[in-house]
Amino acid sequence: MKQNLHPTYGPVVFRDASAGFTFLTRSTLAGSTDSGPGRPTATIEWSDGQTYPVVDVEISSASHPFWTGSARVVDTAGRVEKFRQRYAKHNTSSDSKGGN
Repeated sequence: MKQNLHPTYGPVVFRDASAGFTFLTRSTLAGSTDSGPGRPTATIEWSDGQTYPVVDVEISSASHPFWTGSARVVDTAGRVEKFRQRYAKHNTSSDSKGGN
């Protein structure tokens, strides 16, 4: 296996400020790299007393509508019926023109 090929993989805290949700996981963002975003400059002290780099995210499982159950259900049947009603007039008039 080639040495110094893979980025550093270590603990990082991801924080969703809109939901007040944080979780500790491992990521390649823990290390400094020449290409890519590199190590976050902000840090946070975790409940185990250790200090970890923190990445702020806009959406997580705690705030995403799909996972929170606040997603809207789209009424596609109603949309189809509205479309058919709107264009039914145009469809019947074109049928009478090309009847031969």
